[in-house]
Order: sequence, then structure tokens, then C-alpha cells
Amino acid sequence: MSGVGGVSGAGGEGGLGVALTWAQLREVKCGELEEAAEGWGRVSNRADAARDRIDTRVVNGLGRTQKGEAALAAVGRLRRLSENFQYVYTECGLLRTTLNSLAHELRAQQRVLQGALDDAAALKFTVHPDGSVTYPAAGEGLVDGKPLAGGRASGVPNPGLAGPSGLVAPNPNAAPAQDIADRVARAVRTAADVDWRYARILRALKAEGGLGVGAATWTDAAGDAAAVREAANGYLERGIPTDASPAERKAWWAGLTDGQREEYLAVYPDLIGNLDGIPALVRDAANRDNLQLLMGELAGREDADAATKLAALREIDRQLRAVPKPGEPPMYLLGIGGEGNGRAIVSYGNPDTSRNVAAYVPGLNTSLDEEFAKGDLKRARDTAAAAREIDHSTAAMVWLGYDAPQSPDGLSSLAVAGTGRAETGGHAFRGFMAGLEASNDHDDPHMTAIGHSYGSRTVGAATQQGEGIPGVDDIVLVGSPGVGVDRAEDLKVGKEHVFVGAADNDVVTRLPSKEQGLLAAAGRALGPAGALMVDVAHPGDDDLWFGRDPASEGFGARRFAVDPGPPLIGPGRLSLDAHSQYFDPRLDSASAGSIALVVAGQGQRVRQEAAR
Repeated sequence: MSGVGGVSGAGGEGGLGVALTWAQLREVKCGELEEAAEGWGRVSNRADAARDRIDTRVVNGLGRTQKGEAALAAVGRLRRLSENFQYVYTECGLLRTTLNSLAHELRAQQRVLQGALDDAAALKFTVHPDGSVTYPAAGEGLVDGKPLAGGRASGVPNPGLAGPSGLVAPNPNAAPAQDIADRVARAVRTAADVDWRYARILRALKAEGGLGVGAATWTDAAGDAAAVREAANGYLERGIPTDASPAERKAWWAGLTDGQREEYLAVYPDLIGNLDGIPALVRDAANRDNLQLLMGELAGREDADAATKLAALREIDRQLRAVPKPGEPPMYLLGIGGEGNGRAIVSYGNPDTSRNVAAYVPGLNTSLDEEFAKGDLKRARDTAAAAREIDHSTAAMVWLGYDAPQSPDGLSSLAVAGTGRAETGGHAFRGFMAGLEASNDHDDPHMTAIGHSYGSRTVGAATQQGEGIPGVDDIVLVGSPGVGVDRAEDLKVGKEHVFVGAADNDVVTRLPSKEQGLLAAAGRALGPAGALMVDVAHPGDDDLWFGRDPASEGFGARRFAVDPGPPLIGPGRLSLDAHSQYFDPRLDSASAGSIALVVAGQGQRVRQEAAR
């Protein structure tokens, strides 16, 4: 037996060499393929354990106890070794699933074959080595009444494609004999195709020489993973409950065997890592592996979008690999993807074990780029660090799970931005928060949704779908151009649980309403300063572009104190910095501190400021 499973050779018509016989198919030992798969699985698991020891014990311990150039050089070499083990883990995991999937598909054809052979034996037909079937005399002739002669049926692999002959054999055994021959031929042909397909995949699953695992190697690994995913579709992917609720997905994962989980993580890290309801530790492990594959995939492209996203992923990867500082909240990668403008969900603190969980939704012009990887991640990290000083059982994250509006001219784009992306993003955000609620270890965790800029409109949209955002107790809105509703109680958490920060110099919080017509258009034409001019021209008007000003008295939320921020018109330039410093404890300690109190479940301690 040659080829992958020893079923056929490569080459010849359709990539096949020596013709496969039904006797050979019957004798294929699928159990041996599965034993080989388990062997590769053990190698994969050992590589993963070695990687974990290097990252969590050796590197972290070295970083805490040793300083200087020698220590840095040692950490660098250990990181390289960790990457090597990660690559071994990925490739061996793919080998495991490939062999198991091959066994699964071959065993299915063996069942088809055996069913045909059993039927032939029951009818006392003979199945010949070439797959043809002879049948005995039966019935009686119309003229002489004697039994009609037996015959021999040859199988057609795809009988539905064979044209009718126009002749009908009168022997009643002819039709079942033809059916058996066709089933034998179909099983043999399908098995040969399976063998040829998996032979190609396994030949590609090989590492280059040397110890370096660079971008090109991960690009190759990404291609390997894609090929195995396609081949294993019937074996694994159809079982992933993509249309189920987060609670049902959690139960599905809990019901899998260790071996099944390992295969899903090896072959579908992108699906498992982004599936709401799956435990955070599992999502983090899956996404760290998918991050490497995604970087490899993007490195293999030569376009501006790939370069932008690749820079962001490399920065996220750098932060994930960095030795954490004492007291710094641990980092978890709960989502990553290259679709649209990019996806990334990064948590500081484990949201499954934390009593307080917060998710921050960024707004206009946010995409998976280096600015996001540095700035937006810092906002989540600063929020988590401050909240954990109040209650250590706290996790805070940034959620880039939608395509925020993109425009280089900022405010004018926000003014004309529609609600479609907020509605779509709100639906995805609701699913994510439902997943956090389902996977959290506490019976009733305290959960907070934070929306900044257009992200506040997305949070607002999420509250209007169904019965509100699942599990969310408090909502924080900062730098908001409106949330799509006119009253705080419409956000479905109770108006006393809606907190708003609006800096005096943040022009986004003064974006003119659509009803202001020509003046609004004129203001946008004048640039960022124009929006503020329109607001001045309409004192007391609390309507913004997306509804009533959340900081207004009529909205009814709890407005907390914030720093006014830099003036819009500064020396020689316009500044929008007031829109961006709500989370920064150094630039706006009042706002950052208030957000931290809400996230830590201490919203009643927030110092309020008079509404507009």
C-alpha cells in the first residue's frame, strides 16, 4: 500500500497511480492511522507545555530577577525557542487532525463498501476482485418459462452521470446486482480521491531546515492550516456551534474530550478564539496561535492594508510576549482577525474569574493599526489598573469587534456617519457580552459597557436590541455625539447606572444636530472650530447628531467631573486632544478615576458634575 493511508499511489489520471481495489480498501487499518495521529498529538502537547514553561516560568522569572544586557540576550534566545515550540505545536497539531480526518473519511467509505458486500452475500451474489458482480439465474422466461440466465454487472462510480442504455434486463437479480456494483465502485473511487487529497496535504506539512521560525515560515504554516481546515470540514468544522447561544457553546466545549479540544485548537484557532461563550483561557490560547498564523498570512501579501494590520499585530504580539511588571494585570487575547478594518479584543485581567468586567468600545477612525495597538490597548490597561486598585477582582478590555467609520477628516465625517455600523456593531457587542456573562465563574458578575465617541453610539444601539445588553449593569459614555436615544432610562440599565463624561473643550460632544441644517453644514465647512461655533449660536440646544446630548439635564444621566481638556483653538493650530484623554490618569485623573470607580462596582462614589 502506498500514498498517505497506503491506499493509492500518486500520479496518473486524476493524480492517482495504481488502481485501488475494494479488497485493499476493506483491509485499510484506520485504527493505525488514528494511533499515528495520537502520537503526533502527544508531540504537539509536549511542545505546547515546553512553550508554556518557557514563557510563564523561565522568561518571567529571568525578567524579574536579572537585569542587564546578558539577561536581555538570554530572554531574546528564550523567546526564539518559545516560537520554535509554538511552530512545532501548530504543525504537529495539523498532522494529528489530518490523519484523524483521513481515517474518518476512509472509514466512511469502508462502511459503504461493507454494506454492499453484505447485501451481495445475502443475495448469494459474487463480488469479483475488479468490483463486478455476478448474479444467478432467476425468474422465468415469457416464452419457455425457464429461469432467466444470470449475468455480470460492472459498477459505475457515478451512476447518476451514466446515460440510460435503453435496455431493461428481465432477470430480477440484475437491478440489485447493478446497485451493489455501483456502490462498490463509488466507495473505491471516493477512497482513492480521499487518499490523493490527503497525500498532498501531508507532503506539504514539513518544516524547513534550521532553527529559525520567521515570517516566511508562518506564512507557510498559514497555508498548511488553510489546507487542513478545508480537508477536515466534514470531520470537525460542522460540529462547531456557530449559530448557538453563548451558553450552548460553553456547554458544547465542556462536553468535548481533551483530544477533540486539542484538534479544534490546532485546526480552527480562528473560529474557537472568536466564539463567544468559550472560556477566556481557551480563547486566549487559540488567538495567540491564530495571531502567528494571521501575521504569516499578512506577511505573504504586498498591499497597504496588510502592512497596516501586520504592524498592529506585531505590536500586540510584542506586548503579549513582554515580561509583565509587578502588579500589572495579565493580558488575554480574546479575539483577533483580519476581516474588514480588523478585529482585536484584548483584556487586562481574566474576565471569567473576575467579579467586575468592563468592555470599552472605541469609535471613529479606530481600526487594527499601530495606533490602536498602542493607544486603545493602553486605555483598557489604564482602566484595569486603576479599577484593580479599588477591587482586585476586575478585568477591563478593549473591544474592536466591528468596523467603525473611517475618515481622515474626522469631525465632518462623524457628522455625516450613519447608524448602520453602530447597529451591526451593537449586535456583535451584545453577543460578546452575552459570552462574557455565560463564561464568568460568578453567579452575578458586575459588568460595565463603555462607549467612546462613535463607540457610544454603538453601545446605544446594542441596548436597543432585545432586552438590552446581556449582563450589563452600568454604562459609561465619554466623548459622545449621542447614543440614539433621548433619555438615560432608555438604555435599559436604569438612569442612575448611566454615567457620562463630556469635556468642555471636546467638540465631538457639541456636534450639531441634523435639524440645525445650514448652520451645521457651514460649521463643518469651517472645520472643527465650526462645530463649536454652531453650538455657541444655539445656546441651550441639547440635541446632538445622534440624539439628545448625554451630558444634558434632559437626558438624565449622571455626569461625572472631567478635565476641560486643551482648547480647541491653540497656538497656531486646532486641537482635538480633549476628545482623547478621558482614560488617561496622567492627563485627566478625574475622568479616569470616575471610570475606574464605575468599573469596580463603586459607581455610587463617583463625584457628579452639573449637567449641561
